[in-house]
Amino acid sequence: MDYAGVDGRRTDGSAAGEDGDVVEPLSAFSDRAVASDPELYEAFAEEGPAAWRRAADLLDWETDYETVLDDGDPPFYEWFPDGRLNAAANCVDRHLDERRNQLAIRWFGKRGERRSYTYLDLHREVNAVAAGLRDLGVEEDDVVTLYLPMIPELPIAMLACARIGAPHNVVFAGLSAEALATRIDAADSSYLVTCDGYYRREDAFNQKSKADNARLRADADLSATVVVDRLGDTLDAPLGDDEHEYEAIVDAHDGETVEPVARDATDLLFVMYTSGTTGRPKGVEHATGGYLSHVAWTTRNVLDVRPDDTYWCAADIGWITGHSYGVYGPLSVGTTTLLYEGSPDYPDRDRVWDLIERNAVSVFYTSPTAIRSFMKWGAEYPEAHDLSSIRLLGTVGESITPKAWRWYREHVGGGEAPIVDTWWQTETGAISLATLPGITPMKPGKVGPPLPGIDARVVDEDGEPVDPGEPGYLAIAAPWPGMLRGLREGDERYRREYWVEGEDGWRYRTGDGATVDEDGYVTILGRVDDVINVRTHRFNTAELESAIVGAEGVTEAAVVGDGDGKIVAYVTTRGDVDPDESLREAIGGRLARAVGDVARADRIVFTPDLPKTRSGKIMRRLLEDIARGDEFGDVSALRNPEVVGEIESAVREM
Repeated sequence: MDYAGVDGRRTDGSAAGEDGDVVEPLSAFSDRAVASDPELYEAFAEEGPAAWRRAADLLDWETDYETVLDDGDPPFYEWFPDGRLNAAANCVDRHLDERRNQLAIRWFGKRGERRSYTYLDLHREVNAVAAGLRDLGVEEDDVVTLYLPMIPELPIAMLACARIGAPHNVVFAGLSAEALATRIDAADSSYLVTCDGYYRREDAFNQKSKADNARLRADADLSATVVVDRLGDTLDAPLGDDEHEYEAIVDAHDGETVEPVARDATDLLFVMYTSGTTGRPKGVEHATGGYLSHVAWTTRNVLDVRPDDTYWCAADIGWITGHSYGVYGPLSVGTTTLLYEGSPDYPDRDRVWDLIERNAVSVFYTSPTAIRSFMKWGAEYPEAHDLSSIRLLGTVGESITPKAWRWYREHVGGGEAPIVDTWWQTETGAISLATLPGITPMKPGKVGPPLPGIDARVVDEDGEPVDPGEPGYLAIAAPWPGMLRGLREGDERYRREYWVEGEDGWRYRTGDGATVDEDGYVTILGRVDDVINVRTHRFNTAELESAIVGAEGVTEAAVVGDGDGKIVAYVTTRGDVDPDESLREAIGGRLARAVGDVARADRIVFTPDLPKTRSGKIMRRLLEDIARGDEFGDVSALRNPEVVGEIESAVREM
């Protein structure tokens, strides 16, 4: 895909409409941006895979690499295959000479607790935990499962595993015992690190009980379990012979130094299981060298993060965004990363803005789901705080509407901060599509062009590029450093799930639908299976939802089919908006104008919230079941299970 819009001019010569505005980065930002050379795109295009030396050279290598890409056995590509390095050493040790007393992690707990770790502090505890894990029998290539909430012990345990060459398998703390057991078995893991419990709003949840239940369900025979005392109380039950207190391990090994294990660049750094909302969970494997190079380069060049920043990625570390841009990215470039355990509206709806103000956060990276919540709560919350420290804003997770984009920039970024709207996946490992904020103009609602070195294309079913504005399938036609090295379930599933071989080589299928404009800017339409059949027509849900969200007072929408060829729209509004018949008519009018009369919703259900997974994904299958009057299963794993009953009642009353 050619990118032809670096100078901000529309290549078709026409004026940009409301949803096609070109927003230039301010010269005050561009003049000191990490990536400020427009010729970077051309350099990557000319040099091919060799251009990714720029990323690898951001790291320290135990054994220098000579080969950048081994593509001799596609689609099993290997990056920097003859190099050796250690991820923990790159995130901690190498910063000690210049930044030993600089804060590496600032943590804020659910109940107002706070802890800070300098790089020297982090080095000390990572070494102690690494020594403790070794003492328990963990060896190189043993997979360690981590089942922890957003507490500092989670990134510390990740780095301790990486230090001794043991891949980690982080399981989101909110998942069930059954999900944990499944992931322990699938990862062939013999060791577990968990905690006694954690807080959700004012309630304490017994995490140890879930872990114990998982051990009973799992086929694997765990050799040892480490338990963090998060609640500050005596554990509910005495520890078994193969269970060990985290604090005791740290105390016993405090002051010890564990030499980082040099790993082949192609060795496994971690396995991460997809959430399973679109099918059977897959164990995505990421290699050490390519992944860390890609993450470090994008943290620097896309998010513009520097060592003197206080940077906040609001994603949970239990998901890939938290791995890449909450832990490995910021620590690899030597900055201060902020971790927050709580909810954005607890104890008050200004909690996020209070943390930004108090910590002078300069780069803030969050999701459109969160931004829509901020909009719903009202601009008075961010405007009550001094957010002038913010230099750059980022968004990740799903498409952001132009309306939400503008709200985010105006009320959080002071109308000046650039926004990098990023697209990537668990499988891509790191950001793949985005603007470079010091170089590339922004277009609200459009994720941007592929990054330099990423050969992303929007194609039809035959793999041919589609015309500008026409919907197609987003694909990546050449390997990239952060790519998954394979699936835990084997090579055959890896090929089947992701790759297509064509006349021009192998092509990675992202599973997302998209359009591309004349300037090479991509708009993500959502998963290709997120379509509904209505009166012989097929509609992409993202297109319908975007039209609804454009109505005044609407903050979020989810559109499903009811099985009888009718459209059901679930809609949330701002707190100061009364959802009445006039709003229903306004929504219907917007759908008719944006898509056509055939796309008018047959039922519009107003709801205070939409059911979401812990990672913020809307559970459309659940909404479909409600629309059809079908029975639905357990909802306790949702972030907000209480809203399901309200939605079901509202549908029944219509």
